[in-house]
Amino acid sequence: MRRIVLLVTSPRLPAGLLTATAWDVVRAAPVLAGAESELTTALRVAGAQVRVLDGPAVPALLDAAAAHDTVVWLAGPAGDESLARELGLRLAREPGLAELELMYGSWDPPGARLLDAVAVLDRLLSPGGDPWKRSQTHQSLAGFLLEECYEAYDAIGAGDTDALREELGDVLLQVVLHARLAEALPEGERWTVDDVAGGLVDKMIRRNPHVFAGAEAGTLEEITADWERIKQAEKARDSVLDGIALSQPALALAAKILERAGRVGITVPLPVPKAQPDAEAALGTSLLGMVAQAREAGLDPEAALRRATLTHAQAIRTAERGG
Repeated sequence: MRRIVLLVTSPRLPAGLLTATAWDVVRAAPVLAGAESELTTALRVAGAQVRVLDGPAVPALLDAAAAHDTVVWLAGPAGDESLARELGLRLAREPGLAELELMYGSWDPPGARLLDAVAVLDRLLSPGGDPWKRSQTHQSLAGFLLEECYEAYDAIGAGDTDALREELGDVLLQVVLHARLAEALPEGERWTVDDVAGGLVDKMIRRNPHVFAGAEAGTLEEITADWERIKQAEKARDSVLDGIALSQPALALAAKILERAGRVGITVPLPVPKAQPDAEAALGTSLLGMVAQAREAGLDPEAALRRATLTHAQAIRTAERGG
């Protein structure tokens, strides 16, 4: 029976990286394609017979199948679904013409669409791209990075996983955008998204020896302690407080500082509100004391205040509606 093979490949892998079965079929049968590409070039170099069509594909495929029994259609980057549909309908009406076979010559590896994200941002920030993005700097984008992270946090709090997926995409946009901007830094300072990913991979491997180096896992507490020990050795920090993000919200900052100090057993008396020189300082020390109390009770002061504030906001909305 004559056979038409629709060969689908990943456009994100190097040209010519095909399965053994795919190589067997393209070497044994003529290959037709809708356009020249790196893959058509790679197949020709390997000895395959490749012809790029300048007319309708379905009649050409049927003619080639009649002449050679087997013909291969090299699908484009998008998979050529419309061609497959047209050809499938034709063969459904006339099943004796040929059999239609879908063959995957290669698949996208996990994370392949990240390559698309990098390519899109490169286009947007290259000459002829988006003027607004090309005018940005790390400093001008800093607020957007925080905003997108907060929106992802809101989605988590709402339990909306669909919104979380979208918001994480916006966070990823900021990561890739910053990395693309960094390619324009002066020599010796510039870096790329591969440097970002490479640093992350190296860090995860170093800090998880129980997974990557055959070390004994132990308890969760022991794993956490090993993480902190390895992190401390990497950073060569002078203080347990080094590395804390000082720009985070004040309640969260206070809780993090107290948590870090408590982790290593450092106890420093809290300031007394009455001893402060002004009302603002007294208020600040009072809030710090409340954060300490929350930590002792195992509560998150940032989450608690957020919850109370949102509840009050809902009461305000109700009052606005006359409820």
